[in-house]
Amino acid sequence: MSKLNEKKIIELFQKKLGNTNFISEDVEFFKIGKKYLITKVDTLVESTDVPPGMKLEDVARKSVVSCVSDFAAKGVKPIFGIISLTIPKRFSKLNIESLANGFQKATKEFQLKILGGDTNEGKELVINFSLFGVSEKIVARKGAKTSHVIITSGPFGYSGAGLMILLKNKNCSKKFKIKAQRAVFRPNCRLMFGLKNKNYFSSSMDSSDGLSSTLNEMSNQSKKKFVITRIPSENDVFNFSNSNKLNPNDLIFNAGEEYEIVSTVSMSNLPRIKKYAKKHQIKLYEIGYVAEGRGVFYNKNGKLVRIKDDGWQHLQKS
Repeated sequence: MSKLNEKKIIELFQKKLGNTNFISEDVEFFKIGKKYLITKVDTLVESTDVPPGMKLEDVARKSVVSCVSDFAAKGVKPIFGIISLTIPKRFSKLNIESLANGFQKATKEFQLKILGGDTNEGKELVINFSLFGVSEKIVARKGAKTSHVIITSGPFGYSGAGLMILLKNKNCSKKFKIKAQRAVFRPNCRLMFGLKNKNYFSSSMDSSDGLSSTLNEMSNQSKKKFVITRIPSENDVFNFSNSNKLNPNDLIFNAGEEYEIVSTVSMSNLPRIKKYAKKHQIKLYEIGYVAEGRGVFYNKNGKLVRIKDDGWQHLQKS
């Protein structure tokens, strides 16, 4: 019996539902009058999405972050949310309170209101979070132009390293362990960065499924070549990789779980974004440029090496 990965399953459902012109995007949207209703739903499953040592309060926050990050990349302010909870019988009152506290703090952090939702019983914790907003437009995954600069709103590799530490007990310094585990437990979400700079982005996408997937999706939709000239990471990630005999590119490009914004911008708009990033202590990475052609490549000593889409995908073959 043949099995389908996540992308093939989405294609199958879109075809059955009659959406023959479906184009993958970070959010779903449709027009009401002169504005668009923007919505996003994401699912967090305890057995696959919650590493050991993660507090339930942080689990609740992360389920919200996964949706807010997509809104951030589109330049859309979130307004309302709905939660559907599947709760196992083993959860105590304290466990439930921890989840509620996490949702409460997330609503204050991102200035949104939870309208309500649904509760159910199951064998493990499952959180379905839906987010809603209104906007006159979104920043699409397509739109990159030749000579535009490719930027990221932060570094990559820490969440991948954190999962290696938590799941495979890899060695590292105490300082790096704290930094990497925080990237897993309490990831950054660049909402204000996306809202304040959306008019400067020619294309944009959330990076939570992995940088290689993000770059390839944006390249494919823009029908342009993306040339990477700088790896968006830091020395401590490379040191961790080397000391544990890991491939740093797997951590940086393919691990996923980062909630950074990857976008393309014109040279004329880049100074405005740099100014905002500096003012708000966001480390901006200029990682490459857009060119004529197709595909994503790393310029390694003058030689172009293809970067394949090897990011996270549910139900992929092991």
